[in-house]
Amino acid sequence: MAAKHDGFKDFVLDQLADLRGLTCRAMFGGYGLRYREAFFGIIHKGRLYFKVTPETVESYRALGTKPFRATSKMTLTTYYEVPADILEDAALLAEWAETASTAQRPKPTRQRTASKARTSTPARITRARS
Repeated sequence: MAAKHDGFKDFVLDQLADLRGLTCRAMFGGYGLRYREAFFGIIHKGRLYFKVTPETVESYRALGTKPFRATSKMTLTTYYEVPADILEDAALLAEWAETASTAQRPKPTRQRTASKARTSTPARITRARS
């Protein structure tokens, strides 16, 4: 069976061609984008969505874009549509993609400091009185 051709997906991948290591996989009727081991983008029904953080979401909202609506009852507010002006500028789109991919990378875990050893209290043994 031949793969279904998606012109919009091809366009997005062409625009992001400078991101070495970018991968795209079919998922749930759309496509998922990964860069540097981070899942950061969704292509769905002719639209591109990137992962946002509290620091970046205002840039998307200021340009009038909305969060990803997977279904009429499910909206993912951590993914916002990429504005058309950004999508059409390959260099700017690559910058936005890198920012979105770093938003998804796991933060280094903070090592816990050794705490005082807890002393356990021995369990009391009770005897049934006869």
